Amino acid sequence: MKGNISLTQLTSQAPDVSAADPKFYQYFIRVLCNANSSEGFRPAIDVSMPEIYLKYGLEERLQLSRESTTRSILAFFAGGAHGNVRSHLFTYWKEKDVDVRVYKYLPETLQLMGQSKFCLCPSGYEVASPRVVESIYSGCVPVIISDSYVLPFSDVLNWSRFSVHIPVVKIPEIKKILLGISMEEYLEKQRGVVQVQRHFVMNRPAKPHDLMHMVMQSVWLRRLNLRLPPPPPSP
Repeated sequence: MKGNISLTQLTSQAPDVSAADPKFYQYFIRVLCNANSSEGFRPAIDVSMPEIYLKYGLEERLQLSRESTTRSILAFFAGGAHGNVRSHLFTYWKEKDVDVRVYKYLPETLQLMGQSKFCLCPSGYEVASPRVVESIYSGCVPVIISDSYVLPFSDVLNWSRFSVHIPVVKIPEIKKILLGISMEEYLEKQRGVVQVQRHFVMNRPAKPHDLMHMVMQSVWLRRLNLRLPPPPPSP
């Protein structure tokens, strides 16, 4: 894989476009990165697509995540403070704790994710964040901090087996919640992260069970099980 490619380029305008003409787009199964149930995303009809950046060294990162046996950092996040959720996170945790390490942008972010048990994935301006997939690539258990994010492939994958969800109102309790997870439960979730990695990788050409296959399977399941209203006849 060469270069940096954002799949959000394919779907970033979809919510605005479809909201502009709801009478027309009610007949569509939408595939959206910004799968925000509070802003019109329909979990039973629409498909949540992971927000992902493809970077150099992906295969090396996946291999390292499988081999990693010791992680000294309890929880980690570095990034921008955009959006209410991240601002709330920074208020309580930015550079205030040795176990829950929260910073603004750091050049060594990916390396530190590889040294962390849990990676915090707070929503930014949108509910989705590429940090979720980056956590999975790094073998780090993602901690989803969002109240309205419909997680990708949740009709197939049981996210509770390889992630943690913390409601926004409980941001002050992050450390208490994560310390309450036993080592046995953590290791089970971390193994789950490694097991699902292949579902979040975009191959060229696509391979069985990779990201594009998962997206198409989600579309197929809805097309198979749903009966959307027929469009009105042409005038």
